[in-house]
Amino acid sequence: MMYLMIAIGGAFGALSRYGVTRWINSYWQHHFPFATLFINVLGCVLMGVAFVVVSERMPSLEPYRPLVMVGFLGAFTTFSTFSLEIVSLINMQAWLSAISYLLLSCILGVVGLAIGMAAARFF
Repeated sequence: MMYLMIAIGGAFGALSRYGVTRWINSYWQHHFPFATLFINVLGCVLMGVAFVVVSERMPSLEPYRPLVMVGFLGAFTTFSTFSLEIVSLINMQAWLSAISYLLLSCILGVVGLAIGMAAARFF
């Protein structure tokens, strides 16, 4: 049953990532990967919220952790794409974009997770 939950969550996470990417890219045409940056930061915020809700606020939701945290958010936030885009920027010799993207993703991801956890604990 756990594998099915992960698969269902993963399918919805992947579809959500694809939809958000298309939506952002329809407004922003630039070589800097704004869509993946946004998705990674949002995913980190959501992971922080989900962690606090499942671990501290509503432990009765623990059985749904694989669906939400492993499946949906695991497929929604894709650091493999992140890594590929950094290498692609480096190959294009867009050094400033590559370094900016790397630092912004890591710093904003950690900050986003902390904000998500704080928000979930506050409400």
